[in-house]
Amino acid sequence: MTILVALTGWHVDSWVERLQRLLPGRRVVRFGEAYDPAEIIYGVAWKHPPGAFRGLPNLKAIFSLGAGVDHLMGDPDLPDVPIARVVDHDLTNRMSEYVVLHCLMHLRQQRRYDAQQRAHVWEDDRHQPAARDVRVGIMGLGVLGQDAARKLAVMGFNVAGWSRTPKDCPGLKVFTGEAERAAFLARTDILVLLLPLTPETRGIANYALFRGLARDGRLGGPVFINAGRGGLQVEEDILRALDDGTLLAASLDVFETEPLPDSSRFWDHPSVIVTPHNAAMSDPESVVRLVARQIARLEAGEPLEHLVDRQRGY
Repeated sequence: MTILVALTGWHVDSWVERLQRLLPGRRVVRFGEAYDPAEIIYGVAWKHPPGAFRGLPNLKAIFSLGAGVDHLMGDPDLPDVPIARVVDHDLTNRMSEYVVLHCLMHLRQQRRYDAQQRAHVWEDDRHQPAARDVRVGIMGLGVLGQDAARKLAVMGFNVAGWSRTPKDCPGLKVFTGEAERAAFLARTDILVLLLPLTPETRGIANYALFRGLARDGRLGGPVFINAGRGGLQVEEDILRALDDGTLLAASLDVFETEPLPDSSRFWDHPSVIVTPHNAAMSDPESVVRLVARQIARLEAGEPLEHLVDRQRGY
């Protein structure tokens, strides 16, 4: 049984080596090299070249190497086979680390103190809000969003979540659907965006959304954190909101174009923290072990875990 690896942006050889090591007895081939399409049983993908999985008559499943699957859903030639995404404890922890870190950095005004240090300025401000005084709102209550919410609550933040569909999240106040989105935004000082990228969510972080955020918070203005997908945000609207005071600050890990162009204003904007799409890097060993476990389940007649709902796009 042969596994086809179709990746861009990552070191393909290292993924092939891991797959061969953890799935002995399988042949692993790279997209673009010679192979018989009929021998391909499984596909492994991350930002694959469009059409990479077309014309594979015996393909049984495709495994995304990340938590997101928008890179697959955008392929018009994607075959009608089960698609499984990564739900990995290590990746989940890393995302929560990023979210908690940036909420704390904005709470404790770390960028301000960094600037004061560079300028050799000692300004002791003892009038800082506590975490309990700051309302964090998480848009997207999948595995990543729920874990981040729990850990922010441990730090003392006043946390709520919003989901497009109903979610059962014990201990967390949940707002659901378009009917409750305005109320969710109005109680949010720090907005954390962890939604999947679908046609319905593309561009959801726009000027109108930012205008709906709380204006009475203890931070002096709303903060936006996007660690989800770059396609969720309208970058001109983020800059407009920062420039006119609709937003106080932003932490951005993802962008419409990556790598972030050198000409982007985000690089030098005093109210923006830029990170290079590394909020939750997948650990290759963990991910390949997950793929191997999924293949074992499938071949034992068991259902795949973390299946993608094609109708919803995630």
